[in-house]
Amino acid sequence: DWSSDVCSSDLERGGQSPRFRRVRSVSRMLGPLLALAIVIVCFGVANQLKNGSEATFFTAENARTIAAPTATIVVAALGMTLIIIAGGIDLSAGTALALCATVLATALMSDRLKPFNPRAAILITLGAGALCGLINGVVVSWLRVVPFIVTLGTMRLYLGVANMLAKETTVRPDRTTQVPGWLKDLLSIREEALTFYFPNGVWLALVLAAATAAILHFTVFGRHLFAMGSNELAARLCGISVRGMKIGVYTLAGLFFGIAGVYQFSRLSVGSPVSGVGMELKVIAAVVIGGASLNGGRGSILGTLAGAVVMGVIDNGCTLLGLSNPVQDVVLGIVIVTAVAVDQVRQGGSGFSHWLRFASRLSRATRG
Repeated sequence: DWSSDVCSSDLERGGQSPRFRRVRSVSRMLGPLLALAIVIVCFGVANQLKNGSEATFFTAENARTIAAPTATIVVAALGMTLIIIAGGIDLSAGTALALCATVLATALMSDRLKPFNPRAAILITLGAGALCGLINGVVVSWLRVVPFIVTLGTMRLYLGVANMLAKETTVRPDRTTQVPGWLKDLLSIREEALTFYFPNGVWLALVLAAATAAILHFTVFGRHLFAMGSNELAARLCGISVRGMKIGVYTLAGLFFGIAGVYQFSRLSVGSPVSGVGMELKVIAAVVIGGASLNGGRGSILGTLAGAVVMGVIDNGCTLLGLSNPVQDVVLGIVIVTAVAVDQVRQGGSGFSHWLRFASRLSRATRG
């Protein structure tokens, strides 16, 4: 029937052969890795030329310095990858992350929860993250409001809630009596806190990344996610519960933001309501640099990991070269714009393809 025809035509990527799809998939996967290699080589060479024998870019200690803060972005970007593949966006990721860190700090200081901490504090924090995602998903799916507008509003909402919870200050649990050792060492680069040369939080982020990749590629949920992002109408005609999928993916992403909030608290040792302001841009940038399409239907966990590390390398490399923060912002902005432009060229964006057709017709007219 007509709906099955729509399913076969829209969800099978235009009738392309499996071999062609595999080749294109591999090229998309290698693109972010190639960009990462170029960035590493460029900053490594620049650092070597500037500092000579005192250059520290290609050292294990510097690799840990890059990996520790990048792990927070990676965990949050895993959730954002799911949302973007589904054709959505979440601008509240940064403030939701900061809210979760504030919730964790407040729960650790609670006398009522003292007999149950730190487990109770961690569970409450993860629940707060999932609740933030659930609110976004319900509003987006049931009210059918554009995700950009919804999450722009909830971005301010979660910031306000965090400030009310913290009484417009920074929540500071006692590190010696209220913060467990494993939480303090989660992203610590001290020698005694490392496991196989890196903090435990880095390894946990990689485990979460592997699990998320498995969900995307080996489960019905993952297949439905790609289908919904590619063509929501076709997905609905094929029997996919689009509304339920949206709620589920935003809630799952919120859980990742909650875990990232735990990471943020581990790094700062405090709950600051404003610590996540602007972080959503880094999270989205990691996914976009990694090759995901803002139009939905495409993205990969490996690409997201590469995108997050690219930003970490840029920040670290600029610092080692003595470049100011504005210069770092300029470099990162150029990388993001380039990534989006490459994505448009790769998928034959409407504007780009229009100019190609115009140039082709002009050439034929000239020859004629």
